Amino acid sequence: MKKAFSKFLVPLLAIGLLAGCNSNDTASSNSDEKAGKEVELKVFIGQPRFKEQYETYLDQFVKKEKEEKNIDVTIKLELPNVNQASQLLKTRLASGDSPDIFSLHAVNDIPLFHKAGYLEDLSDEPFADKLYDTVKPAVTTTDGKVVAVPLETLQWGYLYNKKIFNDLGLEIPQTISEMKETVEVLKQNKITPFLSTYKDAYIPQLFLPLTVGGTIGTEAPDFIKSMNEGKSSFEEIKDMFAIMDLTNENGTDRAFENGQDQGASDFANGKAAMWVQGPWMSESILKANKDFEFGVAPLPINDNPEATLLNLSTSTSLAVSKMSKNKEVAKDFINYVLDEKDSSAFYESLGFNAVSDVHTFKPFPWLTESTEYVSQGKAVQDPAIPIAVKDESQKLFQSYFAGDATKDEVIKGLDRAWEQFNKNNK
Repeated sequence: MKKAFSKFLVPLLAIGLLAGCNSNDTASSNSDEKAGKEVELKVFIGQPRFKEQYETYLDQFVKKEKEEKNIDVTIKLELPNVNQASQLLKTRLASGDSPDIFSLHAVNDIPLFHKAGYLEDLSDEPFADKLYDTVKPAVTTTDGKVVAVPLETLQWGYLYNKKIFNDLGLEIPQTISEMKETVEVLKQNKITPFLSTYKDAYIPQLFLPLTVGGTIGTEAPDFIKSMNEGKSSFEEIKDMFAIMDLTNENGTDRAFENGQDQGASDFANGKAAMWVQGPWMSESILKANKDFEFGVAPLPINDNPEATLLNLSTSTSLAVSKMSKNKEVAKDFINYVLDEKDSSAFYESLGFNAVSDVHTFKPFPWLTESTEYVSQGKAVQDPAIPIAVKDESQKLFQSYFAGDATKDEVIKGLDRAWEQFNKNNK
């Protein structure tokens, strides 16, 4: 009898043990579901001056992701210096140590990064249908894939101090001869005409898209195409040095000690009347002087007023890495950038232009002015100069302004960089 009972008890205990295991598994599963998934999201944006705005918006996203999807997101935010960000990102991508989300320049970087296979296709994400038709092409590849959400769209040339211009009754110069007259009036009134900030190498480089843009918009419409075919030289547009020389010879002292941050403060406090820079510095300028009024005007490059054009561009944009292991959450954030409820305040806090109907904030005064130039046809799309050439121009233009390189050396350096680009992209 004992033996029979024992035989009956063993399977019963086994069933009980299995039931207990299943019960524990179920409890564990329910516990995991209740706890939610944990994700670390690596975000890389080369704009440290917007640290507060990005941190605030990312915190909002973390809260939203927890509430709506029960995902616990930890953000690892990198905000490298503007002079180091591009090379640092390229190194990270090439080594396989990619951030989940990273910033890139739409016009300069998307063609090369897409070709290298670094960019996730975002065409089917909700944000893509929210973009203005005028903006969407800048973040769309040649094979029709939307690969980034744009942050900055730009209408830029140079910035000018409205009070100084109004007090002296100065008109906006339409030719380089008129700019020379403006410079003389400013000097006669003991006002430094231009702010010189060459510490950040991208600032001298700004003369490249401005002068090339004005040239291809008038005298040399096929310059980019011809350079890509190896048939032209910067010798053909060497008049670009005229405006560079004028600004450099009539600029503030200690140019190589001051970069964009010091420049924003100096400009806001009246150290110079004009600054070859873009309205992307508006937040920093107004932080230095909240009552400061500045305008945006096209930079004259010669005596043809038709060549005095604003640059139209889409620059800083956010992409998702194809190597990301957290694509679901990364794409959630990319869509949150154009959130119906929160995006408008985010873009306004950055001082950026609207890129979608979700943006309902009042246009900034400088945008109203620059939009008027655009409506008059006084603008040209940012010329498709290879990023390798732009990078080389940073060093060359710094050397030129420092007196360490001649015009001929700059021209040869730019030509060599373009020739190398052509060889690398056959």
